[in-house]
Amino acid sequence: MNISPHKYWCLLICLSLIVVSLSVFWPVLNCEFVKYDDDKYVTENPHVKGGITRQSVIWAFTTPHFHMWHPLTSLSHILDFQLYGLNPAWHHLTSLLFHVGSTLLLFGILKRMTGAIWPSAFVAAAFALHPLNVESVAWVAERKNVLSGFFWMLTIATYIRYAERPSIGRFLLVVLVFALGTMTKPMVVTLPFALLLLDYWPLGRLRWERRGEQEDPSQLESVQARPQEPPVWRLLAEKIPLFILSAVLGVITFVVQQRGGTVSGLGNVPLKYRVANAFVSYITYIRKLIWPSRLAVFYPHPFDKLPTWQVVASALLLLAITVAVIWLARSRKYLTVGWLWYLGALVPVIGLVQVGAQAMADRYTYLPFIGLFIMIAWGLPDLLAKWRYRKITLGALALAVLLSLSICTRLQLRHWRSNSTLFERAINVTSSNFIMNNNYANILKKIGQVEKAIDYFDKALRIRPDSPEVHNNLGNALGNLDRVDEAIKHYKKALELRPNFAEAHYNLAIALGKQGKNDEAIAEYREALRYRPDDADTLSNLGLVLAQKGNFNEAVEYYKKAIELEPDNVITHGRLGLALGGLNRFDEAIEQCQIVLKACPDDVEMYCNVGILLEKQGKTDEAIKAYRQALQIDPDYTKARNLLEAALAKQRNR
Repeated sequence: MNISPHKYWCLLICLSLIVVSLSVFWPVLNCEFVKYDDDKYVTENPHVKGGITRQSVIWAFTTPHFHMWHPLTSLSHILDFQLYGLNPAWHHLTSLLFHVGSTLLLFGILKRMTGAIWPSAFVAAAFALHPLNVESVAWVAERKNVLSGFFWMLTIATYIRYAERPSIGRFLLVVLVFALGTMTKPMVVTLPFALLLLDYWPLGRLRWERRGEQEDPSQLESVQARPQEPPVWRLLAEKIPLFILSAVLGVITFVVQQRGGTVSGLGNVPLKYRVANAFVSYITYIRKLIWPSRLAVFYPHPFDKLPTWQVVASALLLLAITVAVIWLARSRKYLTVGWLWYLGALVPVIGLVQVGAQAMADRYTYLPFIGLFIMIAWGLPDLLAKWRYRKITLGALALAVLLSLSICTRLQLRHWRSNSTLFERAINVTSSNFIMNNNYANILKKIGQVEKAIDYFDKALRIRPDSPEVHNNLGNALGNLDRVDEAIKHYKKALELRPNFAEAHYNLAIALGKQGKNDEAIAEYREALRYRPDDADTLSNLGLVLAQKGNFNEAVEYYKKAIELEPDNVITHGRLGLALGGLNRFDEAIEQCQIVLKACPDDVEMYCNVGILLEKQGKTDEAIKAYRQALQIDPDYTKARNLLEAALAKQRNR
């Protein structure tokens, strides 16, 4: 079978893109889950950890997932857990494969629309290897980014087929694929506008010049040969279904995020700060495209700290570039398309509608940068069109750029190996980063460096003294050092700042319980359940305090609710057994203890509890067997030995 040189080069480029992308990003398989949204999306999400079930599928489509409606993204996490459990390497591999798939689609659609192999290959390679895309690939919670990118490319691919030969069937396929894309991430709302840009260039369906004027030399021969282009109104009309889907998704996203408390009101972030940050962010992203340094997982919002000169300079530079590309629109349409693609694709995340506390984010450039890559890939050859050594220079320059990007990406991946390296890096390259100080402190606390963690919590509070999360976390660290009075002060401060903070109510209840203030602890547990009624730990701990006060009936009810939520929680089963024993329901109590022993056959304390319950039923011989089983596991367990001696004495005296 003979392969034409054109197809040969395309095949070779595709294979190269696959090999290079996998090689550069392969270290991502050694990265941890990030304790910054990965827990909410995957590792501590009961719906995801339930695997593929009818209930989990219904949940994915009917319930917002972490303040966002993206059912296909949720289903991808559920399927990953079903297949791989909590092995992070496989979750990362799935994201990487979607990224590689998007890269191949990007090359294919550009090559098909323009016929230009090498510029298309450069755009795809730059997209594949740019270090700002590490965040999207290495962060499991950002599966929505690589998944939406994949459907973005797939929608364009189906649209190209429709544009080449319009038909109802092909158009419905475009709508279907775009509808699937809306179920991955709200970022795709700008895609219908991107399709209009592609109508202008390179598809050439949207033309402003009169018939007979010189055609753009960059147009593909097959495009020039197509039937007469439809009028502008028809191009707009055919995208109405896509605009409707975008509008619906936009409304859903705004409502969900507003209800979730992630959308900041104008009182929190005034409009003038948002606009100023948007101007500066547009230019900062361009700088990071050219010089990707000091990258961080979180960039704190500057609010009123941006210098006026920087805001004005950024706005003027944006205006100057916009005027220039419009001026060159007739002869260099790709500049207009690339620039408007960049500006437009960033609109949902540029901060005019402030979601979260970040000023900007590397992941936001995943799709917008394609516009800038297009400007570079087609602009440089035009700039050097009359130079004698044009091909050699462009080839060498492209290889140097892609090699530099690969090295930078490998270096950036090192920071994603673990939570501690990621958060410490963010602290080092940003200023006033209270979120990363807080997150890093949590990691230090988890690995036992509690004193050092307290220092970082204090740093976070100096930056943001009104953060209820940091006060709550500092309280936990102080509680670990038995500094309970100080911990309680911080829990109360957290609740003063956010009265509906369920976790702070829960932690305050535990601290009060340590001080023996059971009535106050019960009140706090009840408040926690008011805002988080399905939390099994809160239900179980409330039952424990009630049992300690002798209220066994109510304790049993809370334990049973907790077990309904977490059937495999042996601690709650054990507590339920003791509470049932307090009600003289010995058979039920022993049944619960046996559940614990089945899961934990070396639990000597539970054998002792079984023995005590058997003795209360008058079954001394069986109780002696339980105590002896405990001593077989731990011969030095004093409690079991004392219980055994007492039971043997009782047996002798019968």
